[in-house]
Amino acid sequence: MDFTFTEEQQAAAEAAKAVFSSAPPDGVPSPALTPGAVADDLDRRLWGKAADADLLSLLLDPRYGGAGLDPIALCLVLREAGRVLARVPLLESTAAALAVQRYGGEELRSAVLPGAGRGELVLTVAPHGRTGHDAAELAVQARQDGDDGAWVLDGAQTAVPWAHSADRVLVPAHTGAGRTLLALVPRDLTGVTLAPQISTSGERLAEIRLDAVRLDGSEVLTADGAWEWLRHLLTTGTCALALGLGEAVLAVTSSYTGKREQFGFPLATFQAVAVQAADRYIDLRAMEATLWQAAWRLAMETMDPDGAPAAPGALPIAGDVAVAKIWAAEGVRRVVQTAQHLHGGFGAATDYPLHRYHAWAKQLELSLGPAAAHEEALGDLLAAHPLG
Repeated sequence: MDFTFTEEQQAAAEAAKAVFSSAPPDGVPSPALTPGAVADDLDRRLWGKAADADLLSLLLDPRYGGAGLDPIALCLVLREAGRVLARVPLLESTAAALAVQRYGGEELRSAVLPGAGRGELVLTVAPHGRTGHDAAELAVQARQDGDDGAWVLDGAQTAVPWAHSADRVLVPAHTGAGRTLLALVPRDLTGVTLAPQISTSGERLAEIRLDAVRLDGSEVLTADGAWEWLRHLLTTGTCALALGLGEAVLAVTSSYTGKREQFGFPLATFQAVAVQAADRYIDLRAMEATLWQAAWRLAMETMDPDGAPAAPGALPIAGDVAVAKIWAAEGVRRVVQTAQHLHGGFGAATDYPLHRYHAWAKQLELSLGPAAAHEEALGDLLAAHPLG
């Protein structure tokens, strides 16, 4: 494993810094003061800037207008987005587009990928299942109907991010035979209804209900392992967002404690303050190391033309993803809690951005499973693959 980033990956990170540096983390009303969602739509201005900088097409093949980069580049970009709490579906839309590229037919690729790369077609994913605790693929049932290869979907997925703004939603579903597939569902299709929900961070989510929704066979990805691969990508991307958020919070805290004085001395000079900040710095470095391990394993698997795991490891890639999410969930929680503590009452002020970072951190901590869920999954993997 080599943690040195390529020139292309570094260029993607620099482009992301240029785009997201203009995005204020408090650009919408505070979730603490808003009875409903903080906004009805994604940040279209920022979405357009990301598209103009080719950040939405980074992972797409050049024949679809992309740069052909890997998930490591995506995580570098997401890290920058997390620093400013960027209100764009960069992770979800990119992951859905890459799933279509990897597992979809040429007809679907040609219809979806160029528009997604230009930001004209917004995609999202429904990864949380019916309750947020059960397997997402069990929340919707799919059955084939007729001789034309069409599929009919019934069920519901909860807490779908950016559903009201997306043009299509990639929905995991199961068949009676135990297979898992991914269906790319147009939001305005007959039988699709959205019920509004609000996230911890104040963003607008939706419960998507599917009632006999009929899709052409070309809009359904039936390859084995497609949903598992997509879930790994989404989880790893969530870790990248958490890392960027945590680094921004520690920077804000360092600046505050360096200027705020007690007894005539900056808070940062007190040993108790310095030790707590150092502990959180260690958390961030552990989050970073485990993120790049998971992203590297995922990149090796994603770039393999045969779709087979290409990166060596004592455990399957799910183990590295679980470790990364454990550190991301626990680490980002500790970072924002320490930041609140070191800021005192000032950290809870709604005209100061720290409380917004805290809300986003809690959302990222629980998204795609809290640390406890991934610890259980890691335990199962260790039991099934004893380390020699």
